[in-house]
Amino acid sequence: MAGFYLSKRSKDNLQGVHPDLVRVVERAIQLTKVDFVVTEGLRSLARQRQLKDAGASKTLRSRHITGHAVDLAAIVGKDIRWDWPLYPQLAAAMKQAARELGVPLEWGGDWKSFKDGPHFQLPFAEYPG
Repeated sequence: MAGFYLSKRSKDNLQGVHPDLVRVVERAIQLTKVDFVVTEGLRSLARQRQLKDAGASKTLRSRHITGHAVDLAAIVGKDIRWDWPLYPQLAAAMKQAARELGVPLEWGGDWKSFKDGPHFQLPFAEYPG
């Protein structure tokens, strides 16, 4: 195991995120085989609108707005990488962490359309609002 840890950037980007999701991210960094950074957590409606207008999101009902979602980016060496094969590996660590902690979790990479590999969220059903 490589012994990864959350960077200051990741910790800063977890501010305002639901504590259950923060716990999952904190455990996942201990489990992952691929290092990662939290690129976004809590997001303003203005930022969400900007992403939707740019085509990077399909909704204004994002779980980011309520602090129920995070985006992770894989790190290889010192570089952020967006290669798809890295994201199922991050998802495996996140899903294992969620199972261990008893926290339900959805991965954007499992969505049928508009697959979003960096995106993880707490489900609406269990975490409304």
